[in-house]
Amino acid sequence: MSGVNEKKVAALEAVKYVKSGMKVGLGTGSTAFYMIQAIGEMVKNGLNIKAVATSVETEKLAKSLGIEIITLAEAKRLDITIDGADEVNEEFQLIKGGGGALLREKIVAHNTDLNIIIADSSKRVSRLGKFKLPIETIPFATQLIISELEAMNLEPIQRLKGDQVYRTDENNDIIDVNIWNCDEPLSDLEQCLKAIPGIVETGLFLTTTNVVIVAEGEKAVSRKR
Repeated sequence: MSGVNEKKVAALEAVKYVKSGMKVGLGTGSTAFYMIQAIGEMVKNGLNIKAVATSVETEKLAKSLGIEIITLAEAKRLDITIDGADEVNEEFQLIKGGGGALLREKIVAHNTDLNIIIADSSKRVSRLGKFKLPIETIPFATQLIISELEAMNLEPIQRLKGDQVYRTDENNDIIDVNIWNCDEPLSDLEQCLKAIPGIVETGLFLTTTNVVIVAEGEKAVSRKR
Protein backbone atom coordinates (compact mmCIF):
# COMPACT_ATOMS: atom_id res chain seq x y z
CA MET A 1 0.00 0.00 0.00
CA SER A 2 1.27 3.48 -0.82
CA GLY A 3 2.48 5.87 1.87
CA VAL A 4 -0.28 8.28 0.82
CA ASN A 5 -3.00 5.74 1.62
CA GLU A 6 -1.32 4.86 4.92
CA LYS A 7 -1.25 8.56 5.85
CA LYS A 8 -5.00 8.68 5.27
CA VAL A 9 -5.59 5.51 7.33
CA ALA A 10 -3.65 6.94 10.30
CA ALA A 11 -5.41 10.32 10.01
CA LEU A 12 -8.90 8.79 9.95
CA GLU A 13 -8.12 6.75 13.07
CA ALA A 14 -6.87 9.83 14.94
CA VAL A 15 -9.90 12.04 14.26
CA LYS A 16 -12.06 9.54 16.19
CA TYR A 17 -10.62 11.20 19.32
CA VAL A 18 -12.08 14.60 18.35
CA LYS A 19 -15.40 15.47 19.99
CA SER A 20 -17.68 18.53 19.92
CA GLY A 21 -16.71 21.25 22.38
CA MET A 22 -12.99 20.49 22.14
CA LYS A 23 -10.16 22.90 21.41
CA VAL A 24 -7.98 21.13 18.86
CA GLY A 25 -4.39 21.69 17.71
CA LEU A 26 -3.93 21.08 13.99
CA GLY A 27 -0.52 19.87 12.88
CA THR A 28 1.35 20.63 9.67
CA GLY A 29 2.56 18.42 6.84
CA SER A 30 1.48 15.76 4.38
CA THR A 31 -0.09 13.40 6.94
CA ALA A 32 -1.75 16.20 8.91
CA PHE A 33 -3.30 17.35 5.62
CA TYR A 34 -5.58 14.27 5.60
CA MET A 35 -6.48 14.79 9.26
CA ILE A 36 -7.50 18.41 8.61
CA GLN A 37 -9.58 17.35 5.61
CA ALA A 38 -11.33 14.70 7.73
CA ILE A 39 -12.06 17.23 10.50
CA GLY A 40 -13.40 19.63 7.85
CA GLU A 41 -15.88 16.93 6.80
CA MET A 42 -16.87 16.36 10.44
CA VAL A 43 -17.44 20.10 10.92
CA LYS A 44 -19.66 20.12 7.82
CA ASN A 45 -21.65 17.34 9.47
CA GLY A 46 -22.16 19.25 12.73
CA LEU A 47 -18.93 18.84 14.77
CA ASN A 48 -18.43 21.98 16.86
CA ILE A 49 -14.77 22.70 17.67
CA LYS A 50 -12.31 25.56 17.83
CA ALA A 51 -8.84 24.93 16.43
CA VAL A 52 -5.32 26.33 16.71
CA ALA A 53 -3.10 25.99 13.62
CA THR A 54 0.62 25.19 13.83
CA SER A 55 1.43 27.01 10.57
CA VAL A 56 0.12 29.59 8.12
CA GLU A 57 -0.35 26.77 5.61
CA THR A 58 -2.50 24.75 8.05
CA GLU A 59 -4.52 27.83 8.98
CA LYS A 60 -5.36 28.53 5.32
CA LEU A 61 -6.40 24.91 4.71
CA ALA A 62 -8.52 24.75 7.88
CA LYS A 63 -10.32 28.02 7.14
CA SER A 64 -11.05 26.89 3.56
CA LEU A 65 -12.79 23.82 5.05
CA GLY A 66 -14.90 25.86 7.48
CA ILE A 67 -12.93 25.02 10.63
CA GLU A 68 -12.99 27.87 13.17
CA ILE A 69 -9.46 29.03 13.95
CA ILE A 70 -8.53 30.81 17.19
CA THR A 71 -5.16 31.87 18.57
CA LEU A 72 -3.29 29.83 21.17
CA ALA A 73 -3.64 32.79 23.55
CA GLU A 74 -7.44 32.62 23.15
CA ALA A 75 -7.44 28.83 23.59
CA LYS A 76 -5.10 28.91 26.63
CA ARG A 77 -5.04 25.10 26.72
CA LEU A 78 -5.90 22.53 24.05
CA ASP A 79 -7.75 19.27 24.66
CA ILE A 80 -6.04 17.44 21.82
CA THR A 81 -3.44 18.01 19.09
CA ILE A 82 -2.98 15.73 16.09
CA ASP A 83 0.25 16.08 14.14
CA GLY A 84 2.64 14.10 11.97
CA ALA A 85 6.33 13.27 12.45
CA ASP A 86 9.36 12.69 10.27
CA GLU A 87 10.52 9.84 12.52
CA VAL A 88 9.07 8.14 15.60
CA ASN A 89 10.81 5.52 17.76
CA GLU A 90 9.52 2.94 20.24
CA GLU A 91 10.00 5.38 23.16
CA PHE A 92 7.49 7.89 21.69
CA GLN A 93 10.36 10.22 20.75
CA LEU A 94 10.17 12.12 17.47
CA ILE A 95 12.07 14.11 14.92
CA LYS A 96 9.82 16.81 13.47
CA GLY A 97 10.35 19.92 11.38
CA GLY A 98 10.73 18.60 7.85
CA GLY A 99 7.93 21.01 6.95
CA GLY A 100 9.57 23.84 8.88
CA ALA A 101 6.83 24.30 11.52
CA LEU A 102 8.71 22.78 14.47
CA LEU A 103 8.66 25.88 16.71
CA ARG A 104 4.90 26.41 16.62
CA GLU A 105 4.36 22.64 16.72
CA LYS A 106 6.39 22.32 19.91
CA ILE A 107 4.65 25.29 21.55
CA VAL A 108 1.25 23.81 20.70
CA ALA A 109 2.27 20.34 21.90
CA HIS A 110 3.47 21.80 25.21
CA ASN A 111 0.06 23.40 25.74
CA THR A 112 -2.02 20.30 24.90
CA ASP A 113 -3.51 17.64 27.20
CA LEU A 114 -3.44 14.78 24.64
CA ASN A 115 -0.86 14.75 21.84
CA ILE A 116 -1.50 12.24 19.05
CA ILE A 117 1.13 11.56 16.39
CA ILE A 118 0.03 10.05 13.07
CA ALA A 119 2.42 8.43 10.62
CA ASP A 120 2.77 5.99 7.76
CA SER A 121 4.86 2.87 8.37
CA SER A 122 8.01 4.39 6.81
CA LYS A 123 8.29 6.88 9.70
CA ARG A 124 8.66 4.22 12.42
CA VAL A 125 12.32 3.69 13.33
CA SER A 126 14.30 1.90 16.02
CA ARG A 127 16.75 4.81 16.23
CA LEU A 128 16.21 8.48 15.41
CA GLY A 129 18.55 10.27 13.04
CA LYS A 130 18.37 8.88 9.50
CA PHE A 131 16.18 11.95 8.91
CA LYS A 132 18.25 15.09 9.44
CA LEU A 133 17.36 17.00 12.62
CA PRO A 134 16.01 20.51 11.93
CA ILE A 135 17.13 23.32 14.22
CA GLU A 136 15.45 26.75 14.11
CA THR A 137 17.81 29.69 14.50
CA ILE A 138 17.68 33.49 14.68
CA PRO A 139 19.07 34.81 11.35
CA PHE A 140 21.43 37.20 13.21
CA ALA A 141 23.26 34.17 14.65
CA THR A 142 22.83 31.49 11.96
CA GLN A 143 26.31 31.60 10.39
CA LEU A 144 28.06 31.50 13.79
CA ILE A 145 25.81 28.65 14.92
CA ILE A 146 26.72 26.71 11.75
CA SER A 147 30.42 27.05 12.69
CA GLU A 148 29.69 25.82 16.21
CA LEU A 149 27.68 22.84 14.92
CA GLU A 150 30.49 21.98 12.49
CA ALA A 151 32.87 21.83 15.46
CA MET A 152 30.41 19.35 17.05
CA ASN A 153 30.63 17.13 13.91
CA LEU A 154 26.92 17.59 13.19
CA GLU A 155 27.41 18.41 9.47
CA PRO A 156 25.06 21.44 9.48
CA ILE A 157 23.41 22.58 6.26
CA GLN A 158 21.33 25.74 6.08
CA ARG A 159 17.95 24.98 4.54
CA LEU A 160 17.14 26.67 1.23
CA LYS A 161 13.95 27.08 -0.75
CA GLY A 162 15.07 27.03 -4.36
CA ASP A 163 18.12 29.31 -4.34
CA GLN A 164 16.80 31.47 -1.48
CA VAL A 165 17.33 31.01 2.26
CA TYR A 166 14.32 29.15 3.73
CA ARG A 167 12.36 31.20 6.27
CA THR A 168 9.91 29.80 8.84
CA ASP A 169 6.53 31.37 9.69
CA GLU A 170 8.37 33.13 12.53
CA ASN A 171 10.91 34.46 9.98
CA ASN A 172 13.74 32.34 11.34
CA ASP A 173 16.28 30.08 9.60
CA ILE A 174 16.46 26.28 9.66
CA ILE A 175 19.71 24.36 9.89
CA ASP A 176 19.48 20.61 9.24
CA VAL A 177 22.06 18.50 11.11
CA ASN A 178 23.15 14.87 11.13
CA ILE A 179 22.72 13.23 14.56
CA TRP A 180 23.00 9.64 13.33
CA ASN A 181 26.49 9.13 14.82
CA CYS A 182 25.71 11.02 18.01
CA ASP A 183 26.13 8.65 20.97
CA GLU A 184 25.00 10.91 23.81
CA PRO A 185 21.41 10.59 25.09
CA LEU A 186 18.97 12.63 23.01
CA SER A 187 17.90 14.66 26.06
CA ASP A 188 21.55 15.71 26.61
CA LEU A 189 21.93 16.62 22.95
CA GLU A 190 18.73 18.69 23.14
CA GLN A 191 20.02 20.60 26.19
CA CYS A 192 23.41 21.11 24.60
CA LEU A 193 21.89 22.54 21.40
CA LYS A 194 19.44 24.81 23.19
CA ALA A 195 22.25 26.22 25.33
CA ILE A 196 23.71 27.83 22.18
CA PRO A 197 22.43 31.44 21.99
CA GLY A 198 20.41 31.96 18.82
CA ILE A 199 19.04 28.42 18.64
CA VAL A 200 15.34 28.94 19.22
CA GLU A 201 14.18 25.31 19.10
CA THR A 202 15.07 21.85 17.82
CA GLY A 203 13.00 19.23 16.05
CA LEU A 204 13.55 16.72 18.87
CA PHE A 205 10.18 16.04 20.52
CA LEU A 206 11.19 13.75 23.37
CA THR A 207 8.44 13.91 26.00
CA THR A 208 5.27 15.42 24.52
CA THR A 209 3.66 12.46 22.74
CA ASN A 210 0.84 10.47 24.39
CA VAL A 211 -0.46 8.34 21.50
CA VAL A 212 1.21 7.18 18.29
CA ILE A 213 -0.95 5.91 15.43
CA VAL A 214 1.02 4.21 12.66
CA ALA A 215 -0.74 2.85 9.59
CA GLU A 216 0.44 -0.52 8.36
CA GLY A 217 -1.34 -1.08 5.09
CA GLU A 218 -5.09 -0.78 5.70
CA LYS A 219 -4.69 -1.13 9.46
CA ALA A 220 -4.02 1.65 11.99
CA VAL A 221 -1.96 0.48 14.97
CA SER A 222 -2.29 2.70 18.09
CA ARG A 223 0.17 2.74 20.96
CA LYS A 224 -0.36 4.73 24.16
CA ARG A 225 2.43 5.94 26.39
